[in-house]
Amino acid sequence: MKNSLLLKSALALAMAAPLLASAESQLVTGAGTATARLDLRVVIPRVLFLGVGSGAATPLANNGSINTLTFDYSTNPLDVGTGAAAASISNDGPLPGGNAVPVRVFGNDGQITITATNPANLTSGADTIPFTELSVTTTNAALPAPGFNGGTSLPTLAGRVTNQTANWEYSYANATTPAFGTYSGRVTYTATMP
Repeated sequence: MKNSLLLKSALALAMAAPLLASAESQLVTGAGTATARLDLRVVIPRVLFLGVGSGAATPLANNGSINTLTFDYSTNPLDVGTGAAAASISNDGPLPGGNAVPVRVFGNDGQITITATNPANLTSGADTIPFTELSVTTTNAALPAPGFNGGTSLPTLAGRVTNQTANWEYSYANATTPAFGTYSGRVTYTATMP
């Protein structure tokens, strides 16, 4: 019985030995040197980040705020349809404000593509202004703004890492004379990485 218990204990210990963590060691008696090795690892997660407006100031975290950029002709209504700029251009997002919206893109696994999707029109009830009346440019050629209606852009990367910031500046052409109202429409920017 003792032999059976001893055999079972030895077998259990032998099976568990590979599961035990052990560091390398070497014992040298007399002259010589002893060496021990250690493997090191650094784990970098795959990351893709796109922030527009308030989200651009967030340090690679989620931010659910959707900012609004407004071209307001309330104080210069006779300029509607003439191509003149709005007397007031406001942005409820962070600095710089006005028609400029901060943007940041970060990714670490190859070329990022940013795509813009939006409805055909801004709407106010049944009245519309075509999205083609709006345009966007960038302050940083390394982070181009995609055009509306499915436009795409390719931010500049270094190796396989993209880390770019810019201000995207929006314009309203004011080439038509729509009926009165507050016209709204949303553009959605989507970043993809291979």
